[in-house]
Amino acid sequence: MRITGFRRTTARPGRARAVTALALAAGLLAAGCGRGGEDGEANTGRPSAASADSADFGDLTQVCRAGDPSGSPAQGVTDKKIQVGVMSDIGFSKNPEFPDAAKVFTSWCNAAGGINGRKLEPVTRDVKMNEVRQRVIEACREDFALVGGGAGYDGLGTKDRLSCLLPDFPGQTTQTENQGSDLQVSVQSVATGYWPKEGLYNWLVKEAYPETRGSIGIILGDSAPTRVMRDKTIETLRAVGAEPPVYTDIYPAAGVSDWTPYAQALKDKGVKGLVWLGDFRNLAKLEQVLTTMQYKPDWIDTHSNSYSPDFIKVAGQESLAYQNNLADIGGFHPLEIPGPAVQDLKDLYAKYAPGANITYPALKAFSAWLLFAKSAVACGDNLTRKCVYENARKETAWTGGGLQAPTDLSQKLPVTCHNVVKATPGGWTAADFHPTDGIYRCDAPATRLAGDYGRPFTLADVGKSIDDFR
Repeated sequence: MRITGFRRTTARPGRARAVTALALAAGLLAAGCGRGGEDGEANTGRPSAASADSADFGDLTQVCRAGDPSGSPAQGVTDKKIQVGVMSDIGFSKNPEFPDAAKVFTSWCNAAGGINGRKLEPVTRDVKMNEVRQRVIEACREDFALVGGGAGYDGLGTKDRLSCLLPDFPGQTTQTENQGSDLQVSVQSVATGYWPKEGLYNWLVKEAYPETRGSIGIILGDSAPTRVMRDKTIETLRAVGAEPPVYTDIYPAAGVSDWTPYAQALKDKGVKGLVWLGDFRNLAKLEQVLTTMQYKPDWIDTHSNSYSPDFIKVAGQESLAYQNNLADIGGFHPLEIPGPAVQDLKDLYAKYAPGANITYPALKAFSAWLLFAKSAVACGDNLTRKCVYENARKETAWTGGGLQAPTDLSQKLPVTCHNVVKATPGGWTAADFHPTDGIYRCDAPATRLAGDYGRPFTLADVGKSIDDFR
């Protein structure tokens, strides 16, 4: 079933055990960041994107516009509307970040005239974590494209998407089978065979804390994607000069009632650098035990899913003051640092989704929506999937109007730009990671992984070619 207006398709609930394990996988790449800031005009002296009839965002102009369209040139497109699917795990995670981003963007875009006069109609494809294929198949029957969404087990539906030649402009990708797959344009670098956090680990191990290179530990929540992430992390750490981890452990995805054994193991093994691959709420509980024990690693890679006001809240002032919590947010503009695009985003959320959090995945999703809209507007009245996809692939320095470091979408290249933030009792702030380009550091090494972690699916895997794409 689907909900119209902001429409949502749902699936049957699964077992409780599956919920926790799968939800961990979905949330691992999520990262929250609360709204903040005042009115855009008051802060910057420029009109806000939330101003009446404004179609500008950051340094992008006329993102959406009115027109007098006719005909139905593609599935999901009429002379009045464009239906697009938004993948989400909201049925399991209860996290509305992708539907919220879709609501904010499409409300703003439609108020500015839509895509040359056609109004955007988003449909939430709620996979409830384990029904990815069902939702993709529904999208194949009805949607023009997938935009600004994500799912923890997204690789399960990639072949179905390719079989129906459905383009994807994701807010987030998770599994190797989907990351960088054909007919997909991601606003993040998704080169196959590289781990995007090499820049972070290179800084940690070679520059900031070289004494930790022989005493790193890894703790992960129990799921298939996190085990792959662990293996990629170990290989990447080795590439930047670290020794094999002195401690690695897995905790049940649902968490544990007592984190003391894990904290004691970290202390006994002399772990000085901790990589966390799990839910930030469980990390907060572990850190509270470590702090009580007065054990402090030199650094904790909290993962980007901790970048949220919620982590600041649950971690507590004592742990935040004592532990050194860091997160790599992948070359996206922190909401704590002023900027025109960030201010526009805050203003739009305040107008169209008051009270909603702007999370790290929401930042990426909004950039994906901007990319889709800009590419679709350039197609004019004859809107086709191929036209939008090809226009998006022409972007060689995409910034989402200023939401992220420049990214070449015409090629699938390794990550070069990243940025690191630190959790403090007063909130998140930029770490001293020696940026090279404004607020970003764009000299990350790119070492090809030697392990076999799979590959993204292609059109050839489903018996099709780009010539079939229209």
